[in-house]
Amino acid sequence: MDKVSVILPIYNVSQYLRQALDSVVNQTLRELEIICVDDGSTDDSLEIVREYAQKDSRIVVITGPNGGYGKAMNKGLDRATGEYIGILEPDDYVDLNMFEDLYRIAAENRLDLVKADFYRFTQEEDGTEQLQYVYLDGTQTRYGELLNPSQDPSCIRFTLNTWAGIYRRAFLEEHAIRHNETPGASFQDNGFYFQTFVYAQRAMIVNKPYYHNRRDNPNSSVKSREKVYCMNIEYDYIRDLLMKDQALWERFQYMYWWKKYHNYWFTYNRIDDSYKSEYMQRMRQEYRRAMELGQLSQEVFTAREWADIQKMIFGSSEIADKLRGNAFVRKLLPFVPRFLKRIALWMITYLVKVKNKVKQLICR
Repeated sequence: MDKVSVILPIYNVSQYLRQALDSVVNQTLRELEIICVDDGSTDDSLEIVREYAQKDSRIVVITGPNGGYGKAMNKGLDRATGEYIGILEPDDYVDLNMFEDLYRIAAENRLDLVKADFYRFTQEEDGTEQLQYVYLDGTQTRYGELLNPSQDPSCIRFTLNTWAGIYRRAFLEEHAIRHNETPGASFQDNGFYFQTFVYAQRAMIVNKPYYHNRRDNPNSSVKSREKVYCMNIEYDYIRDLLMKDQALWERFQYMYWWKKYHNYWFTYNRIDDSYKSEYMQRMRQEYRRAMELGQLSQEVFTAREWADIQKMIFGSSEIADKLRGNAFVRKLLPFVPRFLKRIALWMITYLVKVKNKVKQLICR
């Protein structure tokens, strides 16, 4: 059995593909299975992969019509035979000792997953790279610790990615962890990320960067300003997965809404201006509903984040602050029927609008 199966989901990346392939075929860890899943490329990506496969018997080539990132990744996961699974986006590349180092750490500690810091980079015309070091743990306090993410929702705070580490294949199979198969490359890494963290019982993060994540590919999904609701669809998928187990949902619901908050604002800032008003209304409806159901916790947000949410829901941070600070209101809300909560929220929003309108008239 190979120690690591590395999956490359490939679609029209011929400009960058050789750099990615060179970084994986030349790994110091030789016991690799390299699974290249071509998702219906229309450029010469498939020809490049086949060229490399003729020279290296470890390369497995899977082809098929375009079905999106999630489907391509799932094909690779279904085909993999290695003890651990790695992921390499074909416009990125990795240090040559990445999989040897991470496999050693995983094997020594019997880990379900191990992840490492990474670089984001852009490349100048002369080949010079501009690097940005990214910490998985913003507090820099949990590196090297044996973690149990399945019982520690705070692990969801680690920087979201699926490719800067490796996963024990038996662990993925045990929990049927796969990607959402929505069309296109539409943030399906979020669902995979959540599943690995809510089920992993033995995990570790490493404060050493191995992975180089490209940020100047114009065809990257994060660059698409038209994919307005792809993130929303992915988080609906994540919610449905978590809610299959009530205990799991109750344990992770607050961090689910925290991570969702950050990714929704990422989407809001990414999409075209013509969609922003509509998208904000969608955000408002979702977070208002979450507030009604008691699924938001002030404790997991910073003061600024919580103020943003209150303003988004109620339309006024001043009134929201007063309500939030009222202990009686906080205790009462869980026992108020949902339809009354809706009426109360509507009345608050309406009164705030009237108040602001009066202020505008007075100031004229």
